[in-house]
Amino acid sequence: MWMYLGLLAALFLGLHNLCKKHAVQGNEVFPVLLGTISSGFLLLLPFYIGSQFFKEYMIDIQFYINDIPLKTHGFIAIKSAIMAASWVLAYQALKHLPITIVTPIRSAGPFFTFIGAITIYHEKPNSYQWIGFFLIIFSVLLYSRIGKKEGIHFKRNKWIFAIIGATFLGASSGLYDKFLIQSLSLNPQTLQFWFCFYTVLILLIILAFTWFPNAEKRKAFKWRWSIPLVGVLLQIADYFYFKALQDPDALIMLLSAIKRSQILIAVVIGGVLFKEQNKRKKLVPLAGIMAGVFLILYS
Repeated sequence: MWMYLGLLAALFLGLHNLCKKHAVQGNEVFPVLLGTISSGFLLLLPFYIGSQFFKEYMIDIQFYINDIPLKTHGFIAIKSAIMAASWVLAYQALKHLPITIVTPIRSAGPFFTFIGAITIYHEKPNSYQWIGFFLIIFSVLLYSRIGKKEGIHFKRNKWIFAIIGATFLGASSGLYDKFLIQSLSLNPQTLQFWFCFYTVLILLIILAFTWFPNAEKRKAFKWRWSIPLVGVLLQIADYFYFKALQDPDALIMLLSAIKRSQILIAVVIGGVLFKEQNKRKKLVPLAGIMAGVFLILYS
């Protein structure tokens, strides 16, 4: 069951990435990010209020947000800091790079998760899983050659390093999620609500220094319908992902790889919507990544 929940998470993440590309085009990254996370927080706020006043009903519908100790708040705040840094780098990269380059690089995330799952959680991959992961990495390297034809030189482009950094931080957060869900026994909605709360606080502090005092930047900001939609789709994807992680049999390295199937939506649909170059050539490494995911599922 946890694999199917992972595929649902991938579906909503793919749609989330398309909306994110639309939201950041020609826009300031920090206010867009604040708008998306705030939208996710507002989506979850009624569940928190309901948990305070209608506890039994919220438990019945499985959306009760638990009271948690101060130490657990600290653990969630750490996750918020990791993901805030990851998103800032990813949004900046997405603003300056084609979605058909950014998304495949982010698909290397399972490799970092794979290493962490072996060393930290002692998950044991079989031969198919080894082949699948290295096939994903090799396919991502193929994208670097295609990127050069679009004037994107991977060794000299700072936004490439930004998306690589974002990928590493995102993978670290994925490993941390298993600790939060399984070791601390947090339910998905409790983790999501407080994660959004602390991330909004972090972003408000950043914006207080970089955006709010600057009148020109505030005037240049363009509100788009895709901004709140990004936040809503992300929370739906995270809910399915965290529900999958609640299963004690769930392997974080496999879940991370399954989530990469979102690339199908980003490369095929995103390439058409945003009229990006070399879409057919990008289908070759895309096929390699999908084959890697298939091998992991098959195993």
